[in-house]
Amino acid sequence: MSSTTTNTAARLKKPSWKDPRLLVGILLVLCSVAGVVALITSMDRTTEVFVANAPIAVGQKVDAGSLGRAKVQLGDTQDSYILASDGVPESSIATRMIPKGQLLPKDSVGHADALDRKPVAITIDQALPAQAVVGSHVDVWVAMPDTRNGYQEPQLLLPGAEIGDIVASSQTLGSSSAKSVLVLVSDAQMPKLLGAQANKAKISVVWNPAGGVK
Repeated sequence: MSSTTTNTAARLKKPSWKDPRLLVGILLVLCSVAGVVALITSMDRTTEVFVANAPIAVGQKVDAGSLGRAKVQLGDTQDSYILASDGVPESSIATRMIPKGQLLPKDSVGHADALDRKPVAITIDQALPAQAVVGSHVDVWVAMPDTRNGYQEPQLLLPGAEIGDIVASSQTLGSSSAKSVLVLVSDAQMPKLLGAQANKAKISVVWNPAGGVK
């Protein structure tokens, strides 16, 4: 048999498990599979969190009925949100407006004693712009009665007050357009607003596009 025939037969011979080339090939395949699995695992590091099913106003109860769940990638911001695995503490309320579809931040939920503002209803007859919605801000102006059965010049009482809710009130003041706007008022601002209401002042709200007072 010639040397050429011998070399060809050697190349066509079925490799043995002890063949270094076969072992190296298997090792390369295993490394490739492990790399793909690790990549997929790292890309799928999602966390299940709570999501608001509907807008949650300040002071409104926050529980399973008002929340849904979603799996998201939070990365370094994970500590800022309430995880579904942790649950929501009992008797929790919203301490600030939570829009529909928003993840549930830890600083937006607390107990009633954590509220630094309380909702006060202001009845108005005027039309509000479309931008004046729950969570937006308005300036509250007050005109006190004078001695001639009129009103004094309006004064700005609450700049940038947040709207907690808007309720249509068809029976209020006999007007079909009357609304009750619940504005969030701090304890320090409360006496002036309640005093104006008690003295039958004319109270107006004006949408403030600049938002709350910083």
